Amino acid sequence: MKTMPLTSSKSTFVEFIRLLRPLQWLKNSFVFVGLVFAHAWHSPTLVMQVIIAAIAFCFIASSVYIFNDLRDRDYDRQHLKKCQRPLATGNVSATQAIILMLVLLIAGLALASTLSWLALIIISIYVLLNFGYSLGLKDIVILDVFIIAAGYLLRILIGTIGVGIPATNWLLLCSMMLALFLGFGKRRAELMLLSKQQHAPRSVIHEYNTTMLDLLIGISAACAIIAYGLYTLYGNVSHTLIYSVPLVIYGIARYLYLLYQRDQGEDPTSTVIKDWHIVITVITWLLLVILL
Repeated sequence: MKTMPLTSSKSTFVEFIRLLRPLQWLKNSFVFVGLVFAHAWHSPTLVMQVIIAAIAFCFIASSVYIFNDLRDRDYDRQHLKKCQRPLATGNVSATQAIILMLVLLIAGLALASTLSWLALIIISIYVLLNFGYSLGLKDIVILDVFIIAAGYLLRILIGTIGVGIPATNWLLLCSMMLALFLGFGKRRAELMLLSKQQHAPRSVIHEYNTTMLDLLIGISAACAIIAYGLYTLYGNVSHTLIYSVPLVIYGIARYLYLLYQRDQGEDPTSTVIKDWHIVITVITWLLLVILL
């Protein structure tokens, strides 16, 4: 009887992990935003529910990534970076990917259902919205970025009203503007990457240009800063929170530097965690928010 080499088993396991894109799970930290600003971390029950919501979103998000990779594997094979994805290389078969996608999808929905019917509805909307995105909505200019931003809002909603924590309009507005800023920045980075690639880009990229994206990035960045500043003054929070505004401005300015001077931003999550300036700024901001 032949046995599979240990190294082969390990490499297969690594490919499955890569298929899940665990690095992107950092986006699910938005699930905890309501817990922090509602001062609800003193409730063990709420903390546990929000953790379950975050885990559910990790499962669901990974199932969406797999579905997207299945749809885009031919395109990814021509991409400078995405050609190394497990489905593009063939290291994971389509059948294996579909099975894993269904398991994660069922697990995520099941976990959300243990929280509340509202949490199940929110995470189901996320699934439908992102499956629609992969099936063609990503080719509709402007709407594609708004769908990306909606994903962040749904993360906040499941971590607030999904577990019984009120969600303030200020919090949603700030998050929406920040998400749009990252989304339009992502499109600009993709547009700049075209000059370094020989293959045809996604059709939606043809609908954008640098002037248009620069305006949208500037508008969303300014709105994010202003909305957060107004939130610290008029939201149901301590007015001393205004001292955290400079950190928000610095973080956004640093991201703009990476976007325009370093040609980064195609993957916002990777861009953020690889820059120690932004990492330290986010950690300092979080500690200051909790303190104030």
